[in-house]
Amino acid sequence: MLIYSQSNSTRLQYVCRFIFQEQMGIGYGLTTDKEHFKNYDGPRINYSQLPIPGDIFSLKNHSLLFESGIRKQEITIFENEAQKAFFSLPGSNFAFDVFAATFYLLSRYEEYLPHEKDIYGRYAHQNSLAFKEDFLNKPLVNLWLFDFAKCLVHKFPNLKIQWSAFKFTPTYDIDIAWSYKSKGLARNIGGFFKAPSLLRLAVLVGLQKDPFDSYAFLHRLHEEFRLNPIYFFLVATSPGSYDKNISPYNHRMWSLMKRHAKKYDVGLHPSWKSNVKETLLSREKKILETAGDKAITKSRQHYIKIFMPQTFERLQSAGIFNDYSMGYGSINGFRASVASSFLWYNLSEDKTTTLRLHPFCFMDANSFYEQEQNAAESLDELLYYYRSCKDVHGEFISIFHNHFLGTDPLFEGWKEMYEQFISQIQQ
Repeated sequence: MLIYSQSNSTRLQYVCRFIFQEQMGIGYGLTTDKEHFKNYDGPRINYSQLPIPGDIFSLKNHSLLFESGIRKQEITIFENEAQKAFFSLPGSNFAFDVFAATFYLLSRYEEYLPHEKDIYGRYAHQNSLAFKEDFLNKPLVNLWLFDFAKCLVHKFPNLKIQWSAFKFTPTYDIDIAWSYKSKGLARNIGGFFKAPSLLRLAVLVGLQKDPFDSYAFLHRLHEEFRLNPIYFFLVATSPGSYDKNISPYNHRMWSLMKRHAKKYDVGLHPSWKSNVKETLLSREKKILETAGDKAITKSRQHYIKIFMPQTFERLQSAGIFNDYSMGYGSINGFRASVASSFLWYNLSEDKTTTLRLHPFCFMDANSFYEQEQNAAESLDELLYYYRSCKDVHGEFISIFHNHFLGTDPLFEGWKEMYEQFISQIQQ
């Protein structure tokens, strides 16, 4: 596929790589040479306002991909092929500038603009175009590209599209490895006086299993259904209001990390404090690498705390190449409106980076705490998002916490719900 544009830009290069190479699986080239484009014998897209005669697919361009800097964009939503769309430009062979619209959503352009923050200081999902226009629950970019591909194949019947295979990646955040075990005498005594519990005593003397201990259960599921999970460990070295993990230097905690690193892929869950004290990020990464005896190149932000672009810049500097934080910690859905991984584009510097973002669309804590669902209602939502990703050949990444899948009465039914989900999707 040869694409003509009156001028080139890093933004255009970025979005063409995502659309044609990563999603459609076809080779492409960009040119600003009009004569070369006219003489090209193959499928062609004229991405400009210039009329060019011939057997050419015309796509009028919005200015976004040729701008520098960040400014508020004027966006008018309309319906196209039963999907929401924007950047409509009449006179094209497609109803809107799918290049610019895709870039707007993937780059998280709106998150660089002035916005309201939630109680945790994060970008509030209510600010987003997807929430306001009611498409947060759809992988809209993937759906656009399916429609776009149909139009291209209609124009160029010999064009072969090769969509990637669907993938399911279960992931787990280990914020608090055990409810009672390994918390030390002082924390357990304090906890007992706050909420006296015979269960705590039974666990501490070895008569009952810790209610947050779901590791054997998960291992059985992964073995039985041949799943390849990722575990993200919170390894803060000093406790705080949001970092309540067991010390990574605790022998039992160290052994837990070591065992999981031998069996599975593991990643870092950077502490809340690392957002304030930047040196903690590298320190925590080193702790996990030492415990697991392997390089750590994956991460997911604790509480999904993301600041654009600082968070991702710091992750890159620390040697993280894959981040799994692209979602909301307040509602389930597609934060970047996509069910596929993509390279992070740093809008502040207008450049493509080497950091790959892997979006999630379902987290147990969102369902339980924010959306106030029970286990049965969450199963329906879980299956919906699984099917939504599968239908567009994307990747479904779910987030569960170990304490949801143990025996804590607060989360009654969640363990059984998760096992039902895993079993059901294998049929």
